[in-house]
Amino acid sequence: MDYIEYINRDSGELCKETVPGEGWLKWLYHNPLGKLALHGLVKRKFISQWYGNKMDTADSKNKIPGFVKELGIDMNEATRPMEDYESFNDFFIRELKPEARPIDSNPDAIVSPADGKILAFKNIRGLDSFFVKGQEFSLEKFLQNSMLSKQYEGGTLLIIRLAPVDYHRFHFPAEGKISASTLINGEYFSVSPYAVKHMLNVYWENKREYSVLKNQTAGDILLCEVGATMVGSIEQTYTPDSEIKKGQEKGWFKFGGSTVIMLLEKGKAQIDADILKNTGNGFETSVKIGEHIATICS
Repeated sequence: MDYIEYINRDSGELCKETVPGEGWLKWLYHNPLGKLALHGLVKRKFISQWYGNKMDTADSKNKIPGFVKELGIDMNEATRPMEDYESFNDFFIRELKPEARPIDSNPDAIVSPADGKILAFKNIRGLDSFFVKGQEFSLEKFLQNSMLSKQYEGGTLLIIRLAPVDYHRFHFPAEGKISASTLINGEYFSVSPYAVKHMLNVYWENKREYSVLKNQTAGDILLCEVGATMVGSIEQTYTPDSEIKKGQEKGWFKFGGSTVIMLLEKGKAQIDADILKNTGNGFETSVKIGEHIATICS
């Protein structure tokens, strides 16, 4: 895999992703010496924790202008100007103006919970279009809960990958009542396609937190935030066991790339055709919070 390509949803064009530390990622996941370093050191919690703490220091704010310029981040969307942030992490979890991410108000619409690149699979077992053949998504290992695993058997899997360039707060894809978050500790592998195409198990080996959103018509929507290399922490900002609105903030990731995984019960929703087509052709699709990604089946 020489570089990462995805479909720009607005234009339909095939685009090449700019990946900070791209050469380092390729070395870690595709070079024998890199793999030794990965399993011996890089995947460990203390490395990501150390770097996350470093991004909280006042000196780290000096990285902001270069980061914004290199990745072409639109600061007009943010609620605060670039010079107003006290650290890199303060900038990384920046809030956006409400008008920057309009929420689809159609009651039958399920919207993207995050900015990023999305993959969608009607059936959790049909992953060969993107991942290396022969790999299966293990619900039991992912959830570590046999009852929940059975509930989502044959259901729909959506994977939204956040790159460092993306807005790193995540939101609710529908309205309903949200449960408390269940933490599962784990490693800190990268969630870049350089890693996950060959290592689907990253999703159930990495640190993650899941919660269940109960919607009157869409059933139980499971939302899981997955940490990754250099992600300092996953912060939940919602109130457990409360009624929430579609598009309401759920939490944020500190520095690094990360992933939000959604599980939908079988037959409860129809994923948008363009996302399914792109996934079937082996490509992620760019999405933003509030965009329509699925329709609830009536």
